Amino acid sequence: MITLKGSEKIGLISNLATMLSAGIPILEVVNSLLEDAKGSPKIILEALKEDLTSGKRISVSFARFPRVFDPVTINVITAAETSGTLDITLKDLKEGIRKEMEFSDKVKSSLLYPIFIMIIFAAVLLLVLVVVIPKIAMVFEKLRVSLPLPTRILIFFSTVLLHYTVFVIAGVTLLVIGIIILFRIKRNVVFDLLFSFPLISTLIKEIDLTRFSRNLSLLLSSGLPIAVALELIAHVVIRRQTARILLTSRDMVMAGKTLSEGFRVSKGYFPAIMVKLVEAGEKTGTLDKSMQEISEYFDYQVTNRLKLLTSLLEPIMLVVVGIVVGGMMLAIVGPIYGLVSQVGAR
Repeated sequence: MITLKGSEKIGLISNLATMLSAGIPILEVVNSLLEDAKGSPKIILEALKEDLTSGKRISVSFARFPRVFDPVTINVITAAETSGTLDITLKDLKEGIRKEMEFSDKVKSSLLYPIFIMIIFAAVLLLVLVVVIPKIAMVFEKLRVSLPLPTRILIFFSTVLLHYTVFVIAGVTLLVIGIIILFRIKRNVVFDLLFSFPLISTLIKEIDLTRFSRNLSLLLSSGLPIAVALELIAHVVIRRQTARILLTSRDMVMAGKTLSEGFRVSKGYFPAIMVKLVEAGEKTGTLDKSMQEISEYFDYQVTNRLKLLTSLLEPIMLVVVGIVVGGMMLAIVGPIYGLVSQVGAR
């Protein structure tokens, strides 16, 4: 499956938008871009040239690469081709992708520190079990010292890791495969369990609202009907609850009611400020701009919440790692100290 980096995707769409805005025919644009293209962008451009030569639309060609262009992007381009505003829409699309990348980078960067700490902790634990414990265990065995339970547990895990390495690796591999299979089969159940934690639940909800409002603004500005836009975005959001509310709102819109009314029946899921902005946008006919303002507001909220979570996680993880490593050291040093005390008493 063909994939593109975020920068490559932005570059491709930006070049198309710029050259189309200059009045250059689409086939000439593609031929020009092909001269310097390499790798995946070249494959996409070659497919685009082939389809355009056959009389097909750009959206049809892009739909051949689902890993690169999601349904929202395809529908935005389709609407732009129908309305004849492809150059303008591509610029808006480029800006939307850029903001989405920046938003994703904020989320990913906030996870780097906890992951780094966990890797260091796992490395220290492995080093102690493989290098330190076996040597200490040999000394204790020769001296026939009576060991406390924590020390015996450490020696047991060290022995299993050293003497049954193949079985341990096989067990870990099966566990990872099992988790992957469970995630694929019961993905929604796993997500629901993960999102049940208070802080994570609020964060994911705000991420959903950010992505929803940004995508809805893009789809509406491209000329797509609001009901179609809501159905598309329901497949983009993370939480099932958000998707259900969006589909319910779509049904209400199709029944002749407003989007703000659909949000109000969600029993407070959408913040009051969001409902008010949506209502104002509907009354003034500027719903796309209202959704853009909402996305910027929630982007700011998510950024602050990520900073808060990171600032809370740092000391908590350090304390937990310190307690675990300190406990291991006590389990090792304790018997040695007891042995030295016995020798001193003699």
